[in-house]
Amino acid sequence: QVQLVESGGGSVQAGGSLRLSCVASGRSINRDCLAWFRQAPGKEREGVATITAGGRTYYSASVEGRFTISQDNAERTVYLEMNSLKPEDTAMYFCAFRHFSGAYGTGPCPLVTSAFNWWGQGTQVTVSS
Repeated sequence: QVQLVESGGGSVQAGGSLRLSCVASGRSINRDCLAWFRQAPGKEREGVATITAGGRTYYSASVEGRFTISQDNAERTVYLEMNSLKPEDTAMYFCAFRHFSGAYGTGPCPLVTSAFNWWGQGTQVTVSS
């Protein structure tokens, strides 16, 4: 069992910045990776960024260069720094966790929902024009 608690969402104007945080807790938190996904009303959940336990990152094309995923292993926390925000970034943002399996070797973790075992409740990000 893994618990994920997100924070840091809010409302900003286009061009602004936000930093999301997600704290992981539980009995077994050895992982392949952590990730951020987002879901806008009426749309499917989409991957934003992943980070392996070793720190390898992977981004969706829509956010690369604007968002940065990072982690603090000691604090069991993953962050998403979001800059140059656009109205189309408006969504509920979810933290996700994949238990250790070694399936991806030294490669990045994929941006697919089926790869992840545990999910947070989400934090809302709203960007106004």
